[in-house]
Amino acid sequence: MAHPMVVTKAPKPVSALSKTEAGLESGLADYSTQELYRELIGRFHEDPDRDGLLATPSRVEKSMAFLTKGYQQNPTEILRGALFDVDYDEMVIVKDVEMFSLCEHHMLPFWGRVHVAYIPDGKVIGLSKIPRLIDVFARRLQVQERVTRQIADSIQEAIAPRGVGVVIEARHMCMMMRGVEKQQSTTVTSAMVGCFHDQPTRGEFLSLVRQPSSGI
Repeated sequence: MAHPMVVTKAPKPVSALSKTEAGLESGLADYSTQELYRELIGRFHEDPDRDGLLATPSRVEKSMAFLTKGYQQNPTEILRGALFDVDYDEMVIVKDVEMFSLCEHHMLPFWGRVHVAYIPDGKVIGLSKIPRLIDVFARRLQVQERVTRQIADSIQEAIAPRGVGVVIEARHMCMMMRGVEKQQSTTVTSAMVGCFHDQPTRGEFLSLVRQPSSGI
C-alpha cells in the first residue's frame, strides 16, 4: 500500500517575516541602542569586549545622534527667526557652504558644497541661517536630490521671494568605497523655483557659482 507523501514546508527566512512574526515588534524595543550596536559588532565576527571596541557602542550612539539631529529641528523656525525688511531686489548668493550627510541607502557619508541663491521680494534672510538650514536637512538620512529640493522649497515657503536656486556638488562614499568604486566621480543636483526657471536668471546664478572664490 502506497504511503501518502509528506511535504515539509520550509520556514520563511527572517527577512521575509513580518515584524510581528519575527518577534521584532516588541523584542527590539527592550534593548538599548548601545546593546543593538554591540550585537552588530558581534555579528561582524568581532569581539565587542576587546579593548578597542568596548566603548564603541556608546561612541556610535552619540555619533549617529549628531549626524541625524536634523529630525529634531524645524527649518521654518530657523529661517523665520532672522527675517528682515530690506529694499533690495537683486540676487543674494551664499556659495561654497560645506555639507556632510548620510546616504539613506547604505548609511555611508556623502559630502560636498552647496550654493544657494534667491531674489528677495521685500524680505531677506540672515546670512547665517542659510548654512543652518542646509545642516537641518543634511543631518538626516538623505539622497542628494531630495536635500537639494528641500532647501529650495523651505526658503520659498519662508519668505516668498521672487525665486530660489540651489546647486549641490557632492561625492558619495557608497560609490567610492563599495559598488562601482569610482573615486573621482561628482554628483551635481539643482533645484530652481520661480524666476530661476527663466534662462537669464538661471544663467547668471550658474555663472556666479562657477566663478572661483576670491579667497577673502
